[in-house]
Parts: sequence; structure tokens; C-alpha cells
Amino acid sequence: MISRRGFLTSLTGSVAAFLALAGYAVAEPLVRLRVARNVLTPPGWTPGLKLRIVALADFHACKPWMPVERIASICEAANALEPDVILLLGDYVSGMRFITDHVPPDAWAGALSSLKAPLGTHAILGNHDWWQDSEVQASGEGAPFGRRALEAAGIPVYSNRAARFEKDGRPFWLAGIEDQIALLPDEKTRHWTRGKDDLPATLAQITDDAPVILMAHEPDIFPTVPDRISLTLSGHMHGGQVRLFGWAPIVPSRYGSRYLYGHVQESGRNIIISGGLGCSGLPVRFGAPPEINVIDLG
Repeated sequence: MISRRGFLTSLTGSVAAFLALAGYAVAEPLVRLRVARNVLTPPGWTPGLKLRIVALADFHACKPWMPVERIASICEAANALEPDVILLLGDYVSGMRFITDHVPPDAWAGALSSLKAPLGTHAILGNHDWWQDSEVQASGEGAPFGRRALEAAGIPVYSNRAARFEKDGRPFWLAGIEDQIALLPDEKTRHWTRGKDDLPATLAQITDDAPVILMAHEPDIFPTVPDRISLTLSGHMHGGQVRLFGWAPIVPSRYGSRYLYGHVQESGRNIIISGGLGCSGLPVRFGAPPEINVIDLG
């Protein structure tokens, strides 16, 4: 039989361990930043085309968890990785309640404008960039303030658009679809309205057989992505944000953990899902640290 002293000692130890874990989970999004690397040559990739992509997802700018200073330091770290091109995968805006203040769009976009790469910085929007704009939610139309801020900072936003680039004389395409859950549920029906994404119209803009890199904030589009796409890049999942022994209790996908995190291959097709940088819902991360993604192709 355990003594009262033994019980209190065990209880104190358990409370201390819990507080230590809780403190770590809260501190992780504030201070930690890792680099996640993937090296691959997708099917149909042009021989000799070597391309380094740095991808950044899910900033969720807010104070104190993702202030301008933190965004600027992430951008500095991204530049130091010597990317050929930088891709921003959406959710610059925070919808979290547990904050001390919002970060103005021109402030976070201004910090992102410090990103530098020979082939430029290119962006798509995420669901929170739509959800937090009450005007576009009310009308169902228009450009969210996040898009206007990015474009004012000189960063092009791909809204169902494709553009052709060259690296060392070898072409490739960069395509980006609009968000798949852009509009909140209708107040009367409570059913999700359609997103703003149009993959067929985006792919119709591609005029040759050069490889294609697709930016799509939510990875749920991947089962419908054709073989024509060399690589899909997504965010949104936060790697689960809280992950215990690889298991995440909350997964914002109709496919469960199928596209939770990292490099996934299906039928010869490739997708990389970033763990992201910020937080959604609660300002904690555990087992899913903030990350910059580096993808070396070819």
C-alpha cells in the first residue's frame, strides 16, 4: 500500500511533468524552427533540371505567437537556404482567439517581402485568409485583404493560375489553385459552400509538356490531381499541431491522417505536406515543430 508521503511525491512529480510538457508545447511555436528536407526526382521530371524550392506555410500572424519579428527571422532563415524559388502556401492570417493583438496585413506582408530568390516568391491563399475577411464572406466574391496585402508587397498570388519559368534553360510550370473551403457554411443550410478552386481551368493554361508544380493549401485535392502534375505542395494540416507517437487527435481533413504530414506517394504521384509555422485553435505545438520546407528536385 502506498504511503501518504509516497502518494504526494508521485502526485508532485506527475504535476511537474505535466507542467513541463505544457510549457514545452506553448514555447515550441515561439522559439523552435526546424528545416525539413526532401530530395526527389518525380516521374516525368526534365533531365538536368535541378530546382531548389523553399516552401513556407501557415504563418497565422498574431501577437504574441507570430509577430512581425518572428516572421522576419523565418524569412531570413529561408533566404539563407539559397532557394531558386520560394513558395508561400497560404494562411497568413490568424483566426485564433488566444492572442493579445492582430498583426496588420501590411506588416506581415511587408516582412514577407524580404524573401529573396532568383525565380521570385509566389503565393496562394488559405482558408483563414478567406474566413477572416467578413466582406468577402458576406458577398462570396472579391479579393480578400490578404491577397491585396501580398500583391501590394510585390508578391504575386496564384488564384487558379499557372505561369511558366525557366531554370538553366529548362522550363517548368508553377500553378496555384484558390482555396478549397474558402467560404464558411451558409447560415441557413449550415452546409459548406463550394471552394474557389478550379483545377481544370488552372491546368488548361499549361501549353507544353514541361513539368508542373502545383500549390494547393489543403491537401484534400490530391486524389483528383492528374499524373500531369510532377509535385503537389500543401499546408493546412500543421502536421496535426499536436502529435503523440505519430498520432494526431485533431486532423482537418476528410481523409483523416492520409495526408497529415510529409512526403506521400500514391500511384506514382507525389505530394509534400508542410508542417507549417504557426498555430490554429490553440497556441500549442507538440510533436509537430514549426518548419521551413526545402525540396530539391532533380
